[in-house]
Amino acid sequence: MPALSRVILLEFNELTPHLIDRFITQGLLPNFKRLRDEAQVFVTDAGEEPPNLEPWIQWVTVHTGLTFAQHGVYNLDEGHTLTAKRLWDLVSDAGGTSWVCGSMNVNYAPGLRGALVPDPWCTKVPPTPDAFEPYFRFVQQNVAEYTNDRLPLSPADYARFVAFLATHGLSFDAGKDVLKQLLTERSDAAERWRRAVLLDRLQFDVFRAYFRTLRPDFSTFFINSTAHFQHSYWREMEPELFSAQPPDADRADHSDAIQFGYQKMDEIVGRFLELAGEDVTVILCTALSQQPCLKYEADGGAVFYRPRDFSALARAAKLAGLIGVAPVMTHQFQLEFATEADAIAAEAQLGHATVNGWHALEAKRTGTRIYTGCDVYRDIPAGATLTFGDGTTVPFFDLLYKLDTMKSGMHHPDGIFWVRTPARSHAIHAEHVPLTAVAPTIVQLLGLPPQATMPVAALPLG
Repeated sequence: MPALSRVILLEFNELTPHLIDRFITQGLLPNFKRLRDEAQVFVTDAGEEPPNLEPWIQWVTVHTGLTFAQHGVYNLDEGHTLTAKRLWDLVSDAGGTSWVCGSMNVNYAPGLRGALVPDPWCTKVPPTPDAFEPYFRFVQQNVAEYTNDRLPLSPADYARFVAFLATHGLSFDAGKDVLKQLLTERSDAAERWRRAVLLDRLQFDVFRAYFRTLRPDFSTFFINSTAHFQHSYWREMEPELFSAQPPDADRADHSDAIQFGYQKMDEIVGRFLELAGEDVTVILCTALSQQPCLKYEADGGAVFYRPRDFSALARAAKLAGLIGVAPVMTHQFQLEFATEADAIAAEAQLGHATVNGWHALEAKRTGTRIYTGCDVYRDIPAGATLTFGDGTTVPFFDLLYKLDTMKSGMHHPDGIFWVRTPARSHAIHAEHVPLTAVAPTIVQLLGLPPQATMPVAALPLG
């Protein structure tokens, strides 16, 4: 069997084409500029609109070449329900190896050749090999509970995480960055928001160590920190676009937060260009992007409420048969029940909940699982009561708390797709291309035959 060509897929979630162009023009992103100037440059179209415009939907499309209508994966942490082959399964079938680092909504066929660490919101697909479990658990809890001051991690969890990093590539510079951030937070708690980029930095060290050991044919590397900054701080970056103005202190603290995120990702791009060398194709893909979120401005801007303790909310709602709780994004979470009858009862109990006369909780059921979260995005008065479907009442703020940041960014179907091959041929393609073209293009770059399951042809790369 002929050897495969090597490809690294950088999955930088939701970076925005016009922002990256702006920051490159301002001279702030030298490594992104180098990558772009040596690449075939496309803008992808996700081909979906809300509510079907979500990263956990679009990344499945990237990995399979299937549209949402074809793959049907609607919620985060449902990747395991889709048995269609991902790119790494095709590589395994061809006798090659893959290193999948943090990709969203994944699954893999038995006998995967290589290694895979799922996204931090995944509860159904374990990392492989098992040695990644201490790292995965630590990242999972930090991401899922980033708004909480206390994380559900024991001293033993911290010890296992540190031991893993010490034997899996932790660099002196990354360790120094972590220590500097923690010391900064002790003197100024307002700087805690910068912590998100540390996980990106540590993940690169882990990726690099295993990449050098495994020498995979196909690799992915997913990070999300800048997407979070865009959702949270677009209002501070461009306050003139918004009716609800941020407080002066927030503007001072966060006006450069999005730029900071892009610059930290630029540093990672530089490290990847060095790691890839001359013979590895490097691809940047964002799947979708963001734009200013203005649709809630007439109500004073969108705010979020999140359970203080997910299990406590379930107990207050008297939900029978609950067997699992998994945080998702920001204020949302998923509940899993022992039987479908239990889930149907819980759907009614949560879906008919109210607070201050407003519909209180989203409740979308799929079989024995319910995707839920607070469905109120305006200020809720102190002393408000949460009333569940059966009439049970409880003080709202006994169960939920208001997040510090307002929603400022929302999804947009445009995405970045840059392909730098060893030939370094450069062209900017003006026409948008379908997101479904990403997977067949990667298949072609790997040297695999076209896949009948992928309905769109590979892109011309010059």
